[in-house]
Amino acid sequence: MKAKEVRERYLKFFEKRGHVRIEPAPLVLKDDPTTLFTSAGMQPLIPFLLGKRHPNGKRLVDSQPSIRLQDIEEVGDNRHTTFFEMLGNWSLGDYFKNEQLSWFLEFLTTELNLSKERLWVSVFEGDSQVPKDEEAVKIWLDLGIASERIGYYDAKKNWWSIGGTPKEMPIGDIGGPDSEVFYDFGEEKEMHKNSLFAKETCHMNCDCGRFLEIGNCVFIQYKKVGDDKLEELPNKNVDFGGGLERIVAAVNNEHDIFKTDLFSSAIGEIVSSLECEDYGSDEQTDKSLRIIVDHLRASCALISSGILPGNKGQSYILRRLLRRAVLHSRFINRSGKLELPKIDFSIYEIPLRFKSVDEINGIVQEETQKFAKALESGMKKLTDEIAKKGKVSSFFAFDLYQTHGFPIEVTQEALTKQGKPLTKSEIADFQNKIQLHKKESQTAGMAIFKGGLADHSQEVIRLHTATHLLQASLRKVLGDHVLQRGQNITNERSRFDFAHDQKLTEEELLTVEKMINEKIDDGIPVKHKLMKKKDAEKTGAIHLFGEKYGEEVNVYYVGENFISAFSLEFCGGPHVANTKDIGHVRIKKQDKIGAGIIRVYLELI
Repeated sequence: MKAKEVRERYLKFFEKRGHVRIEPAPLVLKDDPTTLFTSAGMQPLIPFLLGKRHPNGKRLVDSQPSIRLQDIEEVGDNRHTTFFEMLGNWSLGDYFKNEQLSWFLEFLTTELNLSKERLWVSVFEGDSQVPKDEEAVKIWLDLGIASERIGYYDAKKNWWSIGGTPKEMPIGDIGGPDSEVFYDFGEEKEMHKNSLFAKETCHMNCDCGRFLEIGNCVFIQYKKVGDDKLEELPNKNVDFGGGLERIVAAVNNEHDIFKTDLFSSAIGEIVSSLECEDYGSDEQTDKSLRIIVDHLRASCALISSGILPGNKGQSYILRRLLRRAVLHSRFINRSGKLELPKIDFSIYEIPLRFKSVDEINGIVQEETQKFAKALESGMKKLTDEIAKKGKVSSFFAFDLYQTHGFPIEVTQEALTKQGKPLTKSEIADFQNKIQLHKKESQTAGMAIFKGGLADHSQEVIRLHTATHLLQASLRKVLGDHVLQRGQNITNERSRFDFAHDQKLTEEELLTVEKMINEKIDDGIPVKHKLMKKKDAEKTGAIHLFGEKYGEEVNVYYVGENFISAFSLEFCGGPHVANTKDIGHVRIKKQDKIGAGIIRVYLELI
């Protein structure tokens, strides 16, 4: 069964059950500075999940094109993509668990003819605030899902809210337990049988190749009303999301989504154009082909939405996707050239709103040529470094990676030709830096959705540093109970939410603003230290409670030395080098946005 038929069957199935088919939101929300892309079908519906009446009623269904940057480093395996289609249905205070679970199972088994014995489900195991989801378990058992195919997981796996787990949710946030459905491709796909994984136990979420998540039923039934307190909502909502690509793979019993019709034709064109090995003949070639086809698909979607390659925001992401695809084409292209194939982008089934196939190919080829020049510049820096120092450090290799997109393979290839390859220890150190960079990128990607940095422009960087001064000043004026509960920074202003019972007086606002500008005038250096998380916590550095930090964290401090710093915070950057680089700021306004949460707006003057 092809993707087009799966999509249409899903939409019609829920239309027959009283749902109204709604138009998907644009991939790029022009009037929403808090997020780079639409990353899920529920994202445009948040106001209605919070209680606003939807013009089309209480039952909705759609198929939403989406981009998730958290998965960019995972692309290359058989299941992850940056661009995908999310099938979704919603109940806005109407039906709840019984209808949703029974309907979704009916859709899978009757419309798609999936065997019930191949389906496994996970439910929320409960915690100190919310009980185990026994209601969902009973429904699944009554529907014929055997108890041995029901798994219990904690809030990191089976809870949804914008803010994260119950402990991470800001006051006023809504969320609830979810129940995920997995397709079992069979024990023969289980990598744990190999000696490398022999000591591990296979389970639904292990990502070993046997199981594939194909749908997530979220039951939004709670609201955060206090630091450790949730209360049930009067109107409970259902938010379902299922990746079309994964459902199509399950329907065809194909554990590699890139062998489905959504990708196979495009991969064929890429193989022919690059004259590389066929898909399925070599593991490394397969990885590169997956990256190329996914990144071109995402790039096509962005360009057709009116985005062009550049250095900020969505434009920067588009550039990053294209350049990563170029590098992987070089790895598998027999000629070794830096090029991307010209393909018929219409095969991706993406509505080409603003650009034709020829226009998209023209933009892709132009960006490829620009990247070739950037690589040439990077190669010159590499040659000059060797001539100057006789070797290349892992730090320099990482800088090439960040600045010019050089993967370690390209750097090592160039160094080997000159008889100066990186040692194993330098490569290991480089990989450690990459892992830290990935964690920071993923955290930043999630922060964009919650309300993070709009881009890395100079204005945003200046305001980001000023926001550190803002939080430190608020704590000195109001008390140490002041902690960040959310932020969003654009090139026009910083929006900062913090815990405090009431709005600031005029005198308090003036005192805070004066303190920030005094620190700016003092010209204080802004530095950072990479530390073990447990050591960083002992310093008293401010960090978000419940945030998923890595084993190593960057601690930014504003001061001549670490001990007497005016501001000390966990942060991934970027920042100005000295407070005088910020320029003066002012607090434009403040609002009380919920019980115990104040929002202030800071801007450059």
